[in-house]
Amino acid sequence: MKTLRDVPIGSTVRVVKLHGEGAIRRRIMDMGLTKGVEIFVRKAAPLGDPIEIHLRGYELSLRKADAAMVEVE
Repeated sequence: MKTLRDVPIGSTVRVVKLHGEGAIRRRIMDMGLTKGVEIFVRKAAPLGDPIEIHLRGYELSLRKADAAMVEVE
């Protein structure tokens, strides 16, 4: 299983599945991370957390803990 946390900078991936439950899963979905969405990983902070991604026409900063809940291909 490959997660968004493992994707190298400059890569484009597609969301396959969201893990997590309850409020955490809802928050991730509210940010636009839903099944089938294409994501481009733009950059990472100097210490690696958070990462900046581009999806649905906007940029989003996402903590690595949250990125680990997004399964991609």
